[in-house]
Amino acid sequence: MVRALLLRGMTAGVVAGLAYFVFAYLFGEAAVDGAIAYENSSTAAAHGASGEPPLVSRGIQSTVGLGAAAVLYGVVIGGLLALVYAAVVGRVGRLSPRATAAVIAGVGFAAVAAVPFLKYPANPPASTIDSTVGQRTGPFVALIIISVALMVGAVLMQRSLSARLGTWNATLTAAGAYVAAAGIAGFLLPTVDETPADFPATVLYDFRLASIGGQVVLWAVVGLVFGALVDKRSKRPTGTPAGAGLQGGTSRSS
Repeated sequence: MVRALLLRGMTAGVVAGLAYFVFAYLFGEAAVDGAIAYENSSTAAAHGASGEPPLVSRGIQSTVGLGAAAVLYGVVIGGLLALVYAAVVGRVGRLSPRATAAVIAGVGFAAVAAVPFLKYPANPPASTIDSTVGQRTGPFVALIIISVALMVGAVLMQRSLSARLGTWNATLTAAGAYVAAAGIAGFLLPTVDETPADFPATVLYDFRLASIGGQVVLWAVVGLVFGALVDKRSKRPTGTPAGAGLQGGTSRSS
C-alpha cells in the first residue's frame, strides 16, 4: 500500500513541480534578472569590472536549471505528502480521499512554507549581506522544524478535543493554539537585517511575492493531483464486495 501511494505522490510531485516551474519562470525570473543587474552594478562600482562570466549561462539557469530543481522539489513534497496520507488515511473522520489529500496539502503548506516565510521570506540573488547568511540559515531551519512539530501537536489536540467540543470547535481551538505558538516561536527567533540598504525594494517585493505564489501553486497542485489519483484508485470496481476501499485496492497494486 505505501509503495503504491508513494509512487502516486511522486507522480503528483512531478506535475506540481512542472506547474511551479512555469509559475516561477513567468513571474519570478524578471525579479531575478533585476537582482543580478544590481549585483553586476555593485561589482562594477567596487572593482571597476563586471566580474567573471558565470560557469552556467543565465539562459540555462532560468530554464533547465530551474525546471530540474522545481521537479525535484515537487517529487520530494509529493513523496512526503503520500507518506503522511498513508499514516492518517481512515483516521480523519469521514473525509474522502480527495479531501484528505487536500487537507494534508493545506496543512503542509502552512507549516512548511507559509509560517517560515512570514519570519524569513525568500530573497533573490545579491539581496543578502554575506555576513548574515549564517545568521539566517540556522533560525530558518529551526523555525521549519518547530512549525512542523507544532502542527503535529495541533492535529493531535484537535483529535483529542473533538469528542468534547465537536469537530468544528476543536479545529478552531487547535488552529488558534498553533497560530499563537508559532507566533511566539517566530518572535523569539532572531530577526536578521540582511538586505543592503540600496537594494531595489520593487525587485525584492516582486521576488518574494513570486516565491510564496509558487509555493501556493506547488502545494495546491500536488494536493489536487494526488487526491485525484488516490480517489480514482479507491473506486470500487463492479463485483467488489462492499467495504473494500482504498486500502484493499491499493494493496493489490503493490
